[in-house]
Amino acid sequence: MKEIDRAGLPVVHVAAIVPISLAVGANRIVPAVAIPHPLGNPALPKDEERQLRLNLVKKALQALQVEVEEQTVFEE
Repeated sequence: MKEIDRAGLPVVHVAAIVPISLAVGANRIVPAVAIPHPLGNPALPKDEERQLRLNLVKKALQALQVEVEEQTVFEE
């Protein structure tokens, strides 16, 4: 991912385990929900899960627009 970023294409790592993302050197990190369901929570009612997914995708898209000099975790 770092090489793709260096080539001029920003990349966001949506990850359930942020320390692993930090260890592998991801530049932009958005914390995910959980390992089996990183972009959702099937235990939630359908409308709430849709909103959760939408919020995570929006956060990732916002992170793509941010110039970073060092590893950055985009918390909620």
